[in-house]
Amino acid sequence: MDQDPSGWKTLLTRANQLVRSATHPAAQLPVEGHLPGFDGATGWLNSPPLTAAELRHRVVLVNFWTYTCINWLRTLPYVRAWAQKYQDHGLVVIGVHTPEFDFEHDLDNVRREVKDLRVHYPVATDNDYAIWSAFDNHYWPALYFVDAQGQIRHHRFGEGDYQMSEMVLQQLLAEAGSGGTDQELTSVDAHGVEVAADWDSLRSPENYLGYERTDSFVSPNGAILETSYAYAAPPRLGDRAVALVGDVGAVGGSRRLPVEAHPEPDGTAGRSRCHDQVQVAGVEAVEDPPTGLVEHDGLSLDGPIAREGPLIES
Repeated sequence: MDQDPSGWKTLLTRANQLVRSATHPAAQLPVEGHLPGFDGATGWLNSPPLTAAELRHRVVLVNFWTYTCINWLRTLPYVRAWAQKYQDHGLVVIGVHTPEFDFEHDLDNVRREVKDLRVHYPVATDNDYAIWSAFDNHYWPALYFVDAQGQIRHHRFGEGDYQMSEMVLQQLLAEAGSGGTDQELTSVDAHGVEVAADWDSLRSPENYLGYERTDSFVSPNGAILETSYAYAAPPRLGDRAVALVGDVGAVGGSRRLPVEAHPEPDGTAGRSRCHDQVQVAGVEAVEDPPTGLVEHDGLSLDGPIAREGPLIES
């Protein structure tokens, strides 16, 4: 049978893709469900509204996030890089911003963070949790990998496992007939809050300072709510304990501050860096914090505050 050179090249390329698909580490991907769509979105950024029907024949990566979640922030360099690297090969990344706190419902806040964090792919805002519920999702961050037939073939909850996630994307793109997916896996150079945790120096679990969710709060007389209060230092700070020291003003709502403590060689807490986050609810300021405690924007915290354990928020 005669075949022109370009035709043979096409056949060989397709045969190579099929061989790679069969031998790829992510080859055995079961069907976990079907893409439920984004009909419940309360708004869209970086794109007009997208539907499941419009996305058919494209590989889709759905990323559930909320902009104060440190675990999501640490995954962002990879998701951002994948969106750029594979966009010309048929990948569509869609961020679903499902808010955890009241201020995250504000579209202007989300729009600002999308710009500041260089999120250039489409973002569906999910203030009513409609998309979250349609996916039966329970976590930030969460990734759902959808093939060109609209089938969910893989998921990943929490940080890490980036190589496997990218291999799944390559596998789904190869199945869809896309070329150029045999590239080396992505390496990122993260900065600021996007840097992965320093696992060798973390000694305490993540904690919230908001009084509704905090753990091991040891300030004398406990949490004083809805009024200003001068907190005194506890006589002793045990491992993993949390305390406020100084005049704290009561304010409404809540806010999150990025904090990660780095212990000094003698085991005492060092100054904070913006890697991990704690929630601070009803805190306006702390004046004249004692030295030796972790500080951030006038807020004084005791002991190392970081994450040790599951890299996930639910």
